[in-house]
Amino acid sequence: MQGLLDLLPQLLKGAQMSLLVTLAAAPIALCLAIAAGLARRAPSRLLRWIAVGYVEIFRGTSLVVQLFYFYYVMPLVGISLEPVTTGILVLALNHGAYGSEVVRAGLGSVPKGQHEACLVLGMSAPLAMRRIIFPQAFVAMLPPFGNLLIELLKSTSLLSLITIFDLSFAGNALFQTTGRTIEVYGLVLVLYFVMATGLTLVMRRIEAWFGAGREKEFRA
Repeated sequence: MQGLLDLLPQLLKGAQMSLLVTLAAAPIALCLAIAAGLARRAPSRLLRWIAVGYVEIFRGTSLVVQLFYFYYVMPLVGISLEPVTTGILVLALNHGAYGSEVVRAGLGSVPKGQHEACLVLGMSAPLAMRRIIFPQAFVAMLPPFGNLLIELLKSTSLLSLITIFDLSFAGNALFQTTGRTIEVYGLVLVLYFVMATGLTLVMRRIEAWFGAGREKEFRA
């Protein structure tokens, strides 16, 4: 037991970085997902093309290659970012692209009758989207967004490739110095599980809160 406790401080330091990057990238990814999802339904063809281009590029290429490109290639053209900034940006861009499909599907799940009712009431398209369509769709988006949040956390394990001291980096460093394979990677597994479980519980509370809020509105 004492041996396991000796391994924990370094692993917890790495886990803290993994969680920090996850919590920093998640809101950026959410904003990008909503923006791209709405842009794909915009009347402007230019906006639709930009959104589709962004989504297809980041969904169609490897996250590892994206990390390498932003960290190792961009400095060659004069754009240098800190490792943590690069990690947050790339993870947000990548998961924002996947999240845009969640937004698109969520908006498509709203019955057509809701759209028609908005037209009958004389609402403009932006007003109808903001007041009627998007709030209903957002409740349906929450479970898939929760899954993407867990995927985002697990993707932080790739940040060690650009020298970030995350949980994966800490685990590999301890393994190389101690050779204690079972103990080190067992603790890494447990820490990832604990963080993922915590994020899952938070998302379920958010889902319940939004669901309860919608029920109150319908009753009113």
